[in-house]
Amino acid sequence: MIQSMTGFGKSLLQLPSKKITVEIKSLNSKTLDLNARIPGQYREKELQLRNTISNALTRGKVDFSLYVEVTAEETTASINTAVVKKYMEQLKTLVDVDDTELLKMAVRMPDTLKTEREEIDETEFSSIEEAVNIALKEINAFRTDEGKALEQELKLRVSNIENLLEEIIAMDPDRIAGVRERLRKGVADLKENVDENRFEQELVFYIEKFDITEEKVRLDNHLSYFKETLISEDSNGRKLAFISQEMGREINTIGSKSNYASMQQLVVQMKDELEKVKEQLLNVL
Repeated sequence: MIQSMTGFGKSLLQLPSKKITVEIKSLNSKTLDLNARIPGQYREKELQLRNTISNALTRGKVDFSLYVEVTAEETTASINTAVVKKYMEQLKTLVDVDDTELLKMAVRMPDTLKTEREEIDETEFSSIEEAVNIALKEINAFRTDEGKALEQELKLRVSNIENLLEEIIAMDPDRIAGVRERLRKGVADLKENVDENRFEQELVFYIEKFDITEEKVRLDNHLSYFKETLISEDSNGRKLAFISQEMGREINTIGSKSNYASMQQLVVQMKDELEKVKEQLLNVL
């Protein structure tokens, strides 16, 4: 079963003094492109969180956001009393105002507040990891649902190519007969006597250049392999893209060898269906 690279997952975590929101969004990308927005107090855990997300999502342009909202009276900032007093002493020599005004001026000066580094509580971080895993499950469920829709679309396009191939196979004998007839008519118009045996030999050699038997067989095999890969246990967009390239080569060769307007029209339709397949594969994990 295939998965889409597009998805969204969200998880909310309510702690005694904080509300933490985890959001994960992903779009299609050739590789894993992970952008993380994490508050400063959790930066030392960023690599650990990145590894968790990378292992779960594999590919895609991923945006991971961790939002923290303080819901209780909690602060890590405190007044640097010694610095404030020093500023007040210096200001007193410059201006003649009371202590209240001196304090107002002093607290606006640099370094009057000091912020203590908040240590990460491991129990709290374990809860955050759990919230991240919940968001990852949600985004993977989203990707799976999107993948089901992609799978149906790809099956339809491949089925259309198969039907067009059947029309080409049914048309092929008439095409060869038409090529043979045109060559005979061309020789007859020359009004020249020709060695019939030699002519037949040359005719066979010429018609072999237009033979598409191998291309038809290979294209049919590629279509079958594509469908098998589509319903395999793992989602493998790269493998499906490679198979679609091989399908394109066979379709192009059939078109170049056909030399028959009706068959070339079918080839154009096959190319159109294949382009739609390739467009959808850009979003397959």
